[in-house]
Amino acid sequence: MYAISTSTAISTDTTSNAPIAGQNQSMRVSNGGSAPVLSATVAGATGEPIGPFPPDVDPEEYDKLRRRVLWKMPSGLYIIGSRAGDRRNGMTANWATQLSFDPKLIGIGLEQTAFTHELIAEARAFSLNIIDREDRAIVRKFVKPVEVDTDAGTMSGFPFRDGTATGTPVLTQAVAWVECEVRQDVACGNHTLFLGEVVNCGFQKPEETEVLRMEDTRMNYGG
Repeated sequence: MYAISTSTAISTDTTSNAPIAGQNQSMRVSNGGSAPVLSATVAGATGEPIGPFPPDVDPEEYDKLRRRVLWKMPSGLYIIGSRAGDRRNGMTANWATQLSFDPKLIGIGLEQTAFTHELIAEARAFSLNIIDREDRAIVRKFVKPVEVDTDAGTMSGFPFRDGTATGTPVLTQAVAWVECEVRQDVACGNHTLFLGEVVNCGFQKPEETEVLRMEDTRMNYGG
């Protein structure tokens, strides 16, 4: 099994095709297995373990242990939709969670070099698409900037519509979707935590549909 030992969401969605946000540093996708496999080398630009370290530990061994511990944190696997003007994108991401009851806030963590980060920072909105467990192969199609066909209404071949509240892309085959307007953004190292207030949401499949989680794939992301 390959693993991503870096931070955040999964995707190489940078404008320069460099590794992306919440997603990586040197990432690749392997097509050899039944599920998509993402791999990345990391730990800072030099590849050195990142501190702090407890006293009297070997930094490299502790770094390996810390990754394995952080990989145990369960997470979902989503497609984040973004749009600024005529530019749209969808990005595979796993760093997403509800942060508040009142107001209803969702937080997503994105690498600051990501194309999706650029669009959200400009338009101050995003969508979160909750994916069917049986559609796990879809995440592989959104690990780099997508090809948008507005005439056909597709992103990388998958049908979408623009959300009625924010205009951000909503995948037609998502189990459920949430549209958010950004209320705050917080710099977190080389990532940004976007706090979005839920302004629209809904189901597109039965509520009992099993949804995709990181553990359903051969991916590890974080650490």
